Amino acid sequence: MTETLLGMLVGHRLAMMALLAATLGVLLRVLKPALRRELRPTWVLLLLTLVAQGGVAAAQWQGSASLAAIMGGAAIVMAVLALIQLAVLIVYHVLLPILGLTAPRIAQDLTVTGLSIAWGLVWLSLSGVDPTQLFTTSAIITAVLAFAMQDTLGNVLGGVALQLDNSLKVGEWVRIDELSGRVVDVRWRYTAIETRNRETIVVPNSWLMKNRFGVLRRRLDEPLVWRRTLAFNVETSAAPTAVIRALQQGVTDAQIEHVASEPPPSAILVDTGAGYFRYALRYWLMDPQFDDPTDSLVRIHALAALTRASISLGVPQEERLMVKENDNWRQANERRELERRLQAVQRTSLFAKLPPEEQMTLAEHLVHAPFVRGDTLTRQGAVAHWLYLIVQGEAEVLVDHGATKTRITTLRDGDFFGEMGMLTGEPRSATVVACTDVDCYRLDKVGFAKVLLARPSMAEEISAVLTQRRQELDSRVKQATQALPRSPSEDLLARIKSFFGVGS
Repeated sequence: MTETLLGMLVGHRLAMMALLAATLGVLLRVLKPALRRELRPTWVLLLLTLVAQGGVAAAQWQGSASLAAIMGGAAIVMAVLALIQLAVLIVYHVLLPILGLTAPRIAQDLTVTGLSIAWGLVWLSLSGVDPTQLFTTSAIITAVLAFAMQDTLGNVLGGVALQLDNSLKVGEWVRIDELSGRVVDVRWRYTAIETRNRETIVVPNSWLMKNRFGVLRRRLDEPLVWRRTLAFNVETSAAPTAVIRALQQGVTDAQIEHVASEPPPSAILVDTGAGYFRYALRYWLMDPQFDDPTDSLVRIHALAALTRASISLGVPQEERLMVKENDNWRQANERRELERRLQAVQRTSLFAKLPPEEQMTLAEHLVHAPFVRGDTLTRQGAVAHWLYLIVQGEAEVLVDHGATKTRITTLRDGDFFGEMGMLTGEPRSATVVACTDVDCYRLDKVGFAKVLLARPSMAEEISAVLTQRRQELDSRVKQATQALPRSPSEDLLARIKSFFGVGS
């Protein structure tokens, strides 16, 4: 019965299968030109089918029935394998795209492999061979082959696992150590990654299963964005808030291709170095393929923004000690700083009427104390024996009433606060918070005591100024909080003299 079946298949049915396979192959070649390489195995199988059929004819002409049967069987195997190849191509490249579905290349490879193995088992059954007996008697051979092909099996199983758990998809951007590129294919043995240099990197699937790699993937219902970080070294004299503002506006105000408007760009101060501060400008890139050219454009706009803000780039500096020149430079720098402190003292109403010698003594004891926006300069109830002289910036005075805070006034350039803590030692009566960056100096009790002990009568002059200032503040507090009146001027003068140990 089997020989009769084989004879029928070797006859006109084999020719029909070969013709059908050739017709389908030509149609696919015309409709899908991109499948030209995919069709090569099919053409090879069809060619082998024709060669096998020619062998059947030659064997029959020589009267060798056994050779004719062998060649006929080979022709059948090749023809069916060609049909399997074509059927899989039609399913994965024609039918699934029509349905809006896509599948990785490894699924196509495994389908061809599985159907080919199934056809091999069917052919063995048709040839009178029991496949179960074959596997039972060749258990040792199977074990040896499995051991020898463990790397190949690892790659196959790795590729299947990567697709089943959705950890890697064709078209996604991946990063492996210093390598980054787009996944263009996932085969049964490897994953192909194309870099921006148009290089195709082949990574074994088993390696991907054992090692870490990064995948750039869009979130649900959100566009694909990739945060990029650019570093800038800026001179130390530039205010950090001004640098951050310039870097952010340089990107926000520019129309740069492939740069997302949301999330907005951001800049931070990340490090301080020898002669410069390092800032990081972070923006969101919409297409990872254009990372380098977009980085270049963002740098250009950021540098232009820094130039417009009169901010220069910083360079690493090396200081060499040269005693003569270094001393002269340090002395000149100290003179400039002392002049700046003296101007701060002279601009303050509390010390404006003091003699120049006493103003200079106070200036020598000032300590630079800068604050940034949002800082608390002093807190209500705290005990601190110093006052602050504001050189530049704004700060608001708040009085805490438990659950609420009442704004009393705003301090600006030339104003001072904290005088009662320095002059009488009493706790802070209000909280002062910086509205902007505030540049100020601090004067403690020790520095003021030198002036006050040298001229005790100055306490009366200062108490008169403070009494008028305190009355103005008390009036504002009363309007906002219904506060109780403060102590009279005589009591204030007595407390100042007592705190500094000055006799009446």
